[in-house]
Amino acid sequence: MSALTIYPDNQPQYGELFTDFTAIQKQLDNIGVQFERWTANCPLAADADQESILAAYADSIDRLKQQYGFQSVDVMNLNPDHPEKTAFRQKFLAEHTHDDFEVRFFIEGRGLFYLHVGDKVYAILCEQGDLISVPANTTHWFDMGENPCFKVIRLFTTPDGWVADFTGNEIANSFPTFDQYVAGLS
Repeated sequence: MSALTIYPDNQPQYGELFTDFTAIQKQLDNIGVQFERWTANCPLAADADQESILAAYADSIDRLKQQYGFQSVDVMNLNPDHPEKTAFRQKFLAEHTHDDFEVRFFIEGRGLFYLHVGDKVYAILCEQGDLISVPANTTHWFDMGENPCFKVIRLFTTPDGWVADFTGNEIANSFPTFDQYVAGLS
């Protein structure tokens, strides 16, 4: 289940939860964030390689490429036994911005984006089938959990890919982790 919680940025204990997909889209649209559901053009094997995955979502990828001028696309896969999972998690947990969009489509698994916009923090739990496009220069962080399990398509307007400008703000430490957030939804 996809979910959105909107918090005052100074009161992470007081959030308003949305679980209806249309309501989530509407709230995110208000801050310029694109949130969609995609389906594959054809069935995908569990061990599908990058080429097969990109072919299965070619129509949706091509639409976004035309809409935003994306130049590069890849597939990122992280699982609980990845040797660098802790280092990856720590890097993404720090609040940062990008000069580029941050676009992720979840083929498998899930992850939690936090967007710090104005005096609010938007926590978006993305799951299989969800596409999120975070506009350039939006302050945010991402939590994949202690035992990450996701496969995503990433789209970039520059060949450099993911380049972050870290804010130094410790706000991420005040909000629930991925594991706490997911446990709270149960």
